[in-house]
Amino acid sequence: MQVTTLLRLSVATAVATIALKAGAWWLTGSVGLLSDALESLVNLASALFALAMVTIAARPADADHPFGHTKAEYFSSAFEGLMIAAAAIAIAWAAIGRFLAPRPLESVGVGLALTVVSSLLNGLLAAKMLAESRRHRSIALEADARHLFTDVWTSAGVVVGVLLVQLTGWLWLDPAVAIGVAANIIREGARVVWGSIDGLMDKALEPDVQARIDRTLARFAAAERSVRFDDMVTRRAGSRRFLDMHMHVPAGWTLGRAAALRGEVEKALMGEVAGLRASIQLLPSNVEAEFNAVQPSQ
Repeated sequence: MQVTTLLRLSVATAVATIALKAGAWWLTGSVGLLSDALESLVNLASALFALAMVTIAARPADADHPFGHTKAEYFSSAFEGLMIAAAAIAIAWAAIGRFLAPRPLESVGVGLALTVVSSLLNGLLAAKMLAESRRHRSIALEADARHLFTDVWTSAGVVVGVLLVQLTGWLWLDPAVAIGVAANIIREGARVVWGSIDGLMDKALEPDVQARIDRTLARFAAAERSVRFDDMVTRRAGSRRFLDMHMHVPAGWTLGRAAALRGEVEKALMGEVAGLRASIQLLPSNVEAEFNAVQPSQ
């Protein structure tokens, strides 16, 4: 399934869960259920922004963006993290008010039923989105999926809290649960924002991907023992992967022979790793480049 299709489905699901959870809060008066509904508003805003960023990320490279637009996805996950923090502040504010003025809950059975239905919708969608995010290597889709999973656990905690209020009559448990919800989603928001920052700093490729690259290069080095590879650097940009390195060949080789082998290596690497752009610089075996000797600016 396409990333944009899943995000549109996420938008529709967010609208449905907002209606269900808002109805649950309206019926019960529970500030815990209100916190759950507020988090669903964040889901909606995040899904809309993620859809916009994924659409931009899919644009092909152009003169102003020769490496493409794939980093736009990182802005989506950063925005989602900030929205989570905003929702947590709103939840905490509502909970403090309820601590100061406790009130009994009403129509608890119907309210909790609506919350459970909304959680089932979110859980099913989140599982599908997380699986597809790995297949498409989409950080925007992964951030949205993980946020939805957080929403599911949040709803579970709220349901338990509301049931405990009914069983014990301790009205303070309702705002206490809301505070717990706020703390949990702040933790998730921090994790999402850090993932975005980490990606924008050109993080190296994942260890399993690097291992596949190493195996591919080892095959060529074994077939042509006079050839060696070094000065490899890698980075990620959304769903794209980039690799730069040097290939040393005997000085007596013709340029045509060296270039032909380089083409084979690049083709093999890009066939092994989907979304990879491999750039290989040719050097004679007796020449070492100053690739890693860049001096910091004064």
